[in-house]
Amino acid sequence: MAIIALLDLKLKADVLDDAKVVLGRVLADTRAFDGCLGVDVLVDADDETHWIAYERWESAEADAKYREFRAGPGKTTELGPLLTGAPGLTKFTVADV
Repeated sequence: MAIIALLDLKLKADVLDDAKVVLGRVLADTRAFDGCLGVDVLVDADDETHWIAYERWESAEADAKYREFRAGPGKTTELGPLLTGAPGLTKFTVADV
């Protein structure tokens, strides 16, 4: 079953240009990861420092392998200093309604 993951990022206002570059590099790897069906970045229309990475994964297993990669050899250290706090992660399945 497909998984939708929302990575909620709150960025420091003075680093938005840097964040675009860093996130662009990070997401190139994410999009190429086995099982990734795509990633879009949504920017809050009322707050340009609030971004959501909308990730689509072919299965919970693919998402879990990606999270394991990011916790280990694919760990990203460049993004943390650009954030105002820890990112949030919420996962969803698509309802059949």
